[in-house]
Amino acid sequence: MRALKVVVASKNPAKLRAVQDAFALQFPARERELLAVDADSGVADQPASDEETRRGARNRARDARLAVPAADYWVGLEGGVEAIDGTLTAFAWMAVQDAAGRIGEARTVSLPLPPAVKAPVDQGLELGDANDRVFATVNSKQKGGAFGLLTNGLYTREGVYTEALVVALVPLVNPLYTSETN
Repeated sequence: MRALKVVVASKNPAKLRAVQDAFALQFPARERELLAVDADSGVADQPASDEETRRGARNRARDARLAVPAADYWVGLEGGVEAIDGTLTAFAWMAVQDAAGRIGEARTVSLPLPPAVKAPVDQGLELGDANDRVFATVNSKQKGGAFGLLTNGLYTREGVYTEALVVALVPLVNPLYTSETN
């Protein structure tokens, strides 16, 4: 059986590990070949709403397919923030497109951010840069991200992305979603 070819619309190591882990969970008997590509999100560098973040993930999956049309799956991952009742929350959307053109999507859990992180984001910094400044780290978005920093590693960016990717794949791999009786 040939390996699944999965095109990931990111070269971020944390995102690549999440995709590798999610596909290993959903397809344990299959070898997987991941290809990382740069893909345009079509949204702001720091999406500031649920809708914009979701659109960014979908756009990245579509752009990855345009870049590498011969694959089994194309994956877009987009991290975003949104203010809810004055609290800035961080989350991400996952979009996975299959060869038939179907798209599965899921959103991660939301993480309330402290005021010390919210202030630099409100001033225009991307969340990863704000985290690096507040926590005196370097390139945290390619590691555990805000989730890892704020939960002392109990949750990580990679872990919550993996979880959401497994869920995003469900409509693409579970036959109940393509059944005529639904």
